[in-house]
Amino acid sequence: MGAGKTTVGRAVARRLARPFFDSDHEIEARTGARIPVIFEMEGESGFREREAQAIAELTARHAIVLATGGGAVLRPENRDFLHTRGLVIYLRASPHDLWLRTRKDKNRPLLQTEDPKAKLEALYELRDPLYRECAHFVVDTGRPSVSGLVNMVLMQLEMAGITRKAHL
Repeated sequence: MGAGKTTVGRAVARRLARPFFDSDHEIEARTGARIPVIFEMEGESGFREREAQAIAELTARHAIVLATGGGAVLRPENRDFLHTRGLVIYLRASPHDLWLRTRKDKNRPLLQTEDPKAKLEALYELRDPLYRECAHFVVDTGRPSVSGLVNMVLMQLEMAGITRKAHL
């Protein structure tokens, strides 16, 4: 969370002239509830069920750009669908950079703790190997601008043979 998946994904989709989807936004649209409310009402396990269903459906589409929630990789079936049905780019950011980007955001249920930075470090430790397992490419986000990240992603896609006319 906070790596820039939605922002970068939306810009990449625009540049490739493809539809953009964000799995969290899809879940919110389907339920009529914000993610924190879903967590509160159904717990993380209920949310993850909804997320798995959304990812299964979205990854069945062709020629789209999809941004997933940060925890989507926790389920093996999500990693499998993402890896086998598309080209996955992991926007990798350090826990410190993620903390800087998310520290004032109250819309992130997992960070509503006494020590959100420690929580981000623990999440990174758990998720980084799963992201790497799922990803075809890793792009270190560091501190470049959004346009710089978009260009890095587009360069990876071009090297993979993905162009405006090719299918993801």
